[in-house]
Amino acid sequence: VQLVESGGGSAQAGVSLRLSCAASGRTFNSYHMAWFRRAPGTEREFIAAIRWIGGSTYYTFYTDSVKGRFTIARDNARNTVYLQMTTMKPEDTAVYYCAADQRSWNSSYISSISAYFYWGQGTQVTVSS
Repeated sequence: VQLVESGGGSAQAGVSLRLSCAASGRTFNSYHMAWFRRAPGTEREFIAAIRWIGGSTYYTFYTDSVKGRFTIARDNARNTVYLQMTTMKPEDTAVYYCAADQRSWNSSYISSISAYFYWGQGTQVTVSS
């Protein structure tokens, strides 16, 4: 699977931004997908993950710091996962990465970097005050 992020850029605090991650391959719906970010001088941190259960049913999981502001979604027909970010803050400035894996979904493990085998190159998001 190859992952390509897009939608990053510069934004003012308070605005919304949507990131996209396009995946190659024919079995996209079998992968659980996630977004991570790495701010300058910090480790890569988990933001959100999503798994398709069937029909219009998904599991989603978020880190506490973005709950209520960020929303992860996927479009299996387009092989794309999205991260909708609202009320953005300067501390959201980071490189945002898309990740994918087919192994078992475990809510206690899904936020770990090691839970994902495939990674995109990242897209820079800069939020100014």
